[in-house]
Amino acid sequence: MTDLTHHSALHSFIAGLPKAELHVHHVGSASPRIVSELAARHPDSKVPTDPDALADYFTFTDFAHFIEVYLSVVDLVRTPEDVRLLTYEVARDMARQNIRYAELTITPYSSTRRGIDERAFMAAIEDARKAAEAELGVILRWCFDIPGEAGLEAAEETARLAVDLRPEGLVAFGLGGPEIGVPRPQFKPYFDRARAAGLRSVPHAGETTGPQTVWDALRELGAERIGHGTSSVQDPELLAYLAEHRIALEVCPTSNIATRAVERLEDHPIKRMVEAGVLVTINSDDPPMFGTDLNNEYAVAARLLGLDERGIAALAKNAVEASFLDEAGKARIVEEIDTYTERWLAA
Repeated sequence: MTDLTHHSALHSFIAGLPKAELHVHHVGSASPRIVSELAARHPDSKVPTDPDALADYFTFTDFAHFIEVYLSVVDLVRTPEDVRLLTYEVARDMARQNIRYAELTITPYSSTRRGIDERAFMAAIEDARKAAEAELGVILRWCFDIPGEAGLEAAEETARLAVDLRPEGLVAFGLGGPEIGVPRPQFKPYFDRARAAGLRSVPHAGETTGPQTVWDALRELGAERIGHGTSSVQDPELLAYLAEHRIALEVCPTSNIATRAVERLEDHPIKRMVEAGVLVTINSDDPPMFGTDLNNEYAVAARLLGLDERGIAALAKNAVEASFLDEAGKARIVEEIDTYTERWLAA
């Protein structure tokens, strides 16, 4: 088999592989198809309505520019109907990639402070979640995250919405946005409150800052998984800790290049993470904005790690293991991955 044939065979294998995704943002998953639909509803927006023009619009000069573009798309989500449309259509894009389960990171503060009624917001995501499971076979769960750049007021509001209005699909509590100038320890009281209510802790850390941010997330916020954790490889003691405690890293290779968190794909630290025995999961973060999807991220990871089909299937099972799905649900997806892989290899 030539390299090229093998490459396309791996791509086909990945496309059909049942997968789980743990680090993917709600608004950040709005594909050009969804964004143009939302932009057409709100003609006063500066976001282009033409899907082709969106590719240029989604070309970032740096992380700050990415945040600016991201917020302009957030501004397209103005009504509960917009919220439901976005959520359901994201699930449709996931179903096409054979994603069986996803923990979608939602930033309710962005919507409630734009005047969307909080109860209507919860009803919209829940309605979309139930429809996605019934009609598309995609199980969705929520992670409510604090937009770090909006400070403690946003943290207070996010914790209140998560704990007091807790929708049925909510499983985790997170922290996103820029890390520089937004130290993790200040968010401890909010994570304490969310964890006391039974939510799991999954902050972003070590994406654009060093390993100390990851230590802060572990020690101060009780992190059970780390969003990105890219800089963890700079600290052997941290890698050993993550490996020993099976604290998964939610790795998003293309995202790290797009936001310039990593200079070149060849330099991506994923191989060092795996060699250190860390539980690594593959994710797409803000897929259309980064011109990627989860299938492509698996192909990138397979190339960086030199994996064959069985190796890719093992990577897919990591995400299931690190997920907050119930044990029966996990077993079902693992069995599906194994059956699919054996059939593929037998053929």
